[in-house]
Amino acid sequence: MPTLHLTADEEAMLGGRDGDGVALAMRVIVGQARISDAPRLVEITSSHVDSCLYHGRVSLDFAHRLVDLGARVRVPATLNVGSTDLIHPDLVRDHELAAAGRELMAAYVELGCTPTFTCAPYQLPNRPALGEHIAWAESNAIVFANSVLGARTDRYGDFLDVCAAITGRAPYAGLQTPEARRGTMVFDCRPLGEFTDLTYPLLGHHIGSVVGAEIPVLLGIPSDVGEDDLKALGAAAASAGGVALFHAIGVTPEAPTSIDGLPVRVVDLETLQRVRRELSTVASELDAVSIGTPHASYAECVRLSELVVGPPLKLPFYLSTARATRERLAENGVLQVLEAAGVTVVVDTCTYITAILSPTWKYVMTNSGKWAHYAPGNINVSAILGSLSECVASARAGHVVLDS
Repeated sequence: MPTLHLTADEEAMLGGRDGDGVALAMRVIVGQARISDAPRLVEITSSHVDSCLYHGRVSLDFAHRLVDLGARVRVPATLNVGSTDLIHPDLVRDHELAAAGRELMAAYVELGCTPTFTCAPYQLPNRPALGEHIAWAESNAIVFANSVLGARTDRYGDFLDVCAAITGRAPYAGLQTPEARRGTMVFDCRPLGEFTDLTYPLLGHHIGSVVGAEIPVLLGIPSDVGEDDLKALGAAAASAGGVALFHAIGVTPEAPTSIDGLPVRVVDLETLQRVRRELSTVASELDAVSIGTPHASYAECVRLSELVVGPPLKLPFYLSTARATRERLAENGVLQVLEAAGVTVVVDTCTYITAILSPTWKYVMTNSGKWAHYAPGNINVSAILGSLSECVASARAGHVVLDS
């Protein structure tokens, strides 16, 4: 077991030089470093904090303790989704949860965090660069930062994330180190042929269910793949397993040039068809549509606005996105098009974690592998997975419409 070495500055923080709040946060970071056998701590340039999502009284107690002790973040810290929509509070049916969620979200703003309230901080300006050490929580943000941006973050859960932001430090362990970032299993995706937007969440779910927390290497991903597709792939892989980093040869910045010696699994269309059956309930009945998990990008919102122009939607249609994206949509007139078509835009939270959808609805369609994975257990609905165009066509028809 290696000895943890702290710098003089870190020892001073631990000893209370910068106040009791920093000392408490440093004790948490040091404790985790010892558990993970880290030889030292590493300075981080940013943090993404998931602790602002309410999980019970302990969430509030910890945040208020840090505030009372005078803690403040010392690196830029964005906030993940919370338990309510602060712009549209009437959307949330559970008023007690919404009140607690609002209190918690405010406490993290008091700590100096930026009130972004999005699960997709990589869609914001000033995102981390290749090789930057960061401390991000939220599974889809972690896998995107590691894989697509090439930044370095381990998986950080509640309390560790904000403590890293307050101290500016994280344990030098796990995916902070180059050794841990090497691929462990190859998925040959070339038999899939032409990729569609639905290929990516299905492929991600399959990969995550196979590798767990290992690091997959993907062969055959199209070289012109967009970030929204990589987002969908990574989010599904992180939900179905514990994937925090994937390499796509010819696409992502740290992908290996040789896969010699690694086990290879072939992925074909039959595999993805099976995954779609696993994630979807066979039904023609449909109560609503929910997209935007992770939060929809500006480009995805624009595409949706183009699809909803025409015959009216017969079913409730929910779009989750970041408040910064919503502001941009409003400035460019896209928000008005969406709302005129009957789309309910949700910000600051997500429909699979907050009581927004009607409790009487049983069948909900989505284009998100992550939403389809979590929603049945979280909000007691049967999910139907489809492409964005299938989601719109189904909402317009009033029942499930699939292209194939």
